[in-house]
Amino acid sequence: MARKVIRRYLPDPAAFKEKPALQFLGDLLHDPNLFHLNRHSVSLAFFFGVFFAFLPLPGQMVLAALCALWVRCNMPITLALVWITNPLTYAPVFFATYQLGRWILDAPPLERTSEHNWAWLLEEFSLIWKPLMLGSILTGLVLGGASYIAMQLFWRWHVVRAWEQRKRTRQNREQ
Repeated sequence: MARKVIRRYLPDPAAFKEKPALQFLGDLLHDPNLFHLNRHSVSLAFFFGVFFAFLPLPGQMVLAALCALWVRCNMPITLALVWITNPLTYAPVFFATYQLGRWILDAPPLERTSEHNWAWLLEEFSLIWKPLMLGSILTGLVLGGASYIAMQLFWRWHVVRAWEQRKRTRQNREQ
């Protein structure tokens, strides 16, 4: 089953519940639905994990954890997928989402300058936040939806393959 494939890569639920960064959730972490490995729970975890990965907000992990609690999907998978955007990938990812938002809004490109200080940063942020958020939300929705569908198809393919193997094994025994 697909469950066995995924379980190999996930942490033990007991160890996961003891993570200091998740202690703010308290007893909410004891809901067994947060650790179920079924098609619905894993597919939703992929959607929300990928969606929150593409949001350029501080606290992506907290937002993803709260969302996993709210929709009761697999929390370890949701939180792991948020790390698609990590310190090595966030610059190119958010530059691409900014460019997408800029293209959709038909906004002019930013002028290059050699001056980089807090005043410059605040001024530039006021110009880029709309295209960045639009591009990030759209990218998160599209890639999150694609990952949801991909996980649904993967799970279905895995189940059908297991059925076929059982059928072949049964036929070989009967012969």
